[in-house]
Amino acid sequence: MLKSLLSSAVALTLALPAFADISVADPYARAAGPTAKAGAAFMVIENTGDSDDRLVGAASDIAARVELHTHKDMGEGVMRMMQVEEGFAVPAGGTHALARGGDHVMFMGLKRPMNQGDMVTVTLTFEKAGDIEIDVPVDLERQPGSEMQHDSADHGDGMKMDH
Repeated sequence: MLKSLLSSAVALTLALPAFADISVADPYARAAGPTAKAGAAFMVIENTGDSDDRLVGAASDIAARVELHTHKDMGEGVMRMMQVEEGFAVPAGGTHALARGGDHVMFMGLKRPMNQGDMVTVTLTFEKAGDIEIDVPVDLERQPGSEMQHDSADHGDGMKMDH
């Protein structure tokens, strides 16, 4: 009986999904205001595994479309927000920050306002780890520069969007 239980425990351990290697820290979401048609989510993704992974998509019922975006310096002080179809690499043993002024999850065509303290459910899709569902708090009060390991550039205000 003990041998059978041990075999079952080993089989369960081996069947655990790969996302045990991916974790998300300090997630938050925001929109410019209650009538905004777009919003964004930010977080730090950590890969504790031995192989690289890649965030390749995101989904949420809060918006008509959810995409992975970044800001690109077009020169002469112009920043353009654009979709990153290939996604974001998350190196083995490393992190990738989705931060204001940089890479982020973009919500377009918001179906409801994003109010302070609300929770937004987001499904992150990774090449290897698969789908990971997280609850992201809406934090409209967070100031630029207060993110963990993030740059202090502001997000979205006055930025030209490439949609």
